[in-house]
Amino acid sequence: MTRVITVSATYGAGGSVVAPDLAERLGLPFYDRLTHGPDTRTPERIAERLTEEERTQAPPGRVVASLSHLGSALGMPVGDATELDPSSDLRRQVAESVARIASGGGGVVLGRAAAVLLAAHATSFHVRLDGPADRRIAQGMRIEGVSEEVARTHQADTDKARSRFVQRLFERDPADPRLYHLIVDSTAVALPDVVEAIAIAAVSFWDSER
Repeated sequence: MTRVITVSATYGAGGSVVAPDLAERLGLPFYDRLTHGPDTRTPERIAERLTEEERTQAPPGRVVASLSHLGSALGMPVGDATELDPSSDLRRQVAESVARIASGGGGVVLGRAAAVLLAAHATSFHVRLDGPADRRIAQGMRIEGVSEEVARTHQADTDKARSRFVQRLFERDPADPRLYHLIVDSTAVALPDVVEAIAIAAVSFWDSER
């Protein structure tokens, strides 16, 4: 049985802490939000906030894609299919990276719209970490060691960008509760206890799938 846990997390919900610790707790590989470079990364490289590496993977805005399609409709010179739809190559890369994990040895996947991509995968357990914005900001301050002002900026920027990533590439809202088996307010429970609760729930889920 290939065991996969997907973790979707808003800023300050502790995804950068919970996901790698969960992988260690269950003896599974850990895969971060990025799809380029080495698949498996050490927890020290995982950030709670949006990173510059993630920004380089951001799908283009609707205006850019619309202009490309408009040029084609008007008979203006256009490039190949990837240039017409700049999101297509990124969409393929993300989908292929998640499919490799699910068809291989499994693991804990943070982000990558994995809950959307593996919705039909029988042994994938999907988790969402969230909580009230003010409590997430406070927890983000502790995780990152930053001021409240900085954490508020990170929260607004990160939540917007990561939600847009899923919506633009796969036309799904990552906050949709139908995507998940388990939703946890990880600002109301200590993060080590969140890890343990998810581990217990996931093992119970896998046992029921045997």
